[in-house]
Amino acid sequence: MKKDTLRNIGIFIGCLILCQAAGAVGTIATIPNIPTWYASLHKPAFQPPNYLFGPVWGILYTLMAVALYKLIQSPDPRKKQAIKIFAIQLIMNAAWSFFFFQFHWLAFSLAEILTLLLTLISFCVITEPFCRAAMYCFLPYIAWVGFATLLNASILYLN
Repeated sequence: MKKDTLRNIGIFIGCLILCQAAGAVGTIATIPNIPTWYASLHKPAFQPPNYLFGPVWGILYTLMAVALYKLIQSPDPRKKQAIKIFAIQLIMNAAWSFFFFQFHWLAFSLAEILTLLLTLISFCVITEPFCRAAMYCFLPYIAWVGFATLLNASILYLN
């Protein structure tokens, strides 16, 4: 195998580990609170079953890793700004789990997830001109976070 190929595989694996690790950090706050606090909340009729969240997030974190890898590979100097926004959204993503599940701050977590949603949209606006692959990887993520925002707002309203 060529040296560049091995380097690229290593970069991709690093991106994958970073993104999946962010997801794992979020589960620290989430998992223990699902059968206790979260189970006691009133939820909207459109609430998906709990078993759906893990696989969906696994796919989304993988798509985030692909987006980051594509950014790193881009020769465009705008990638530095996009990578900063990427890092911010990854931190916000993990933090939301703590705000919502660990601290039970429903209103604050709604404000945070709305800010996350705007950050994801900004990422797409910035990357679209020079790294469409990264932008396309974020579109399902935006859709899911939009749904999660509606879910967060509904749970806040119902409780």
